[in-house]
Amino acid sequence: MNRILEVCVDSYASAMAAVAGGADRLELCSALAIGGLTPYAQLLVQIRRSSDIPIRCLMRPRAGDFLYTPEEIELMSMQIRILRDLGADGFVIGCLTPEGDLDGDAMRPLIEAAGSAGLTLHRCIDVSRDPLETYLQAGQLGIDTVLTSGAAGNCTAGKETIGKLLKLRDAHNGPEVLIGAGVNANVITAFRAEFPEARAFHMSGKKDIESGMIFRREGVPMGIPGFDEWHIQQTGLDAVAAARKVLK
Repeated sequence: MNRILEVCVDSYASAMAAVAGGADRLELCSALAIGGLTPYAQLLVQIRRSSDIPIRCLMRPRAGDFLYTPEEIELMSMQIRILRDLGADGFVIGCLTPEGDLDGDAMRPLIEAAGSAGLTLHRCIDVSRDPLETYLQAGQLGIDTVLTSGAAGNCTAGKETIGKLLKLRDAHNGPEVLIGAGVNANVITAFRAEFPEARAFHMSGKKDIESGMIFRREGVPMGIPGFDEWHIQQTGLDAVAAARKVLK
């Protein structure tokens, strides 16, 4: 299979930088600073006017855990249908039971709403009870890709589990293992030296852009206390291009 570089973006500027840097696919979301939420439909429309790059939309209605209410499942199903009609090629989904297992019953309405679109299991696998079993269950549900850090804070720390997932992929012709969390050109190089079978990587390539604001009132946070309101995180073209180069 071809090697894949997926870039996670939450703005038009980041999407265009990823495209210019040579990304193969975008994961589109909003609020990347809190792990990503469902993207605005209008942002997908904006990007589609400029690029036909494959786009998978993250379906996550809120921050926090992946134990969803029936109303949240219904909301995501409706959003999937809208985003699919606007040009999304796939969706990034995941639901867990209270015991930490993959919740197939909760995911089926999302899979049904996606139709023939591609499906990625997001990093709910990394907080599931048994990541290896979760991976196998994802394949049984028809998921074609699993995004994972190897059940660790970053993919380098989780490389032992990622190695096991790569073996499962090859042994069972399972979903692609999309390696994410802390990915950059150097990490890709190190991973491929240790795991030559690793071929799909997920990154954001974020850099801080200085705010254009001259007047800055301090001590008035718009959300999370201590969050820096005067720098905007965007994908850096150079980071994506460097990753693309080593992955080739």
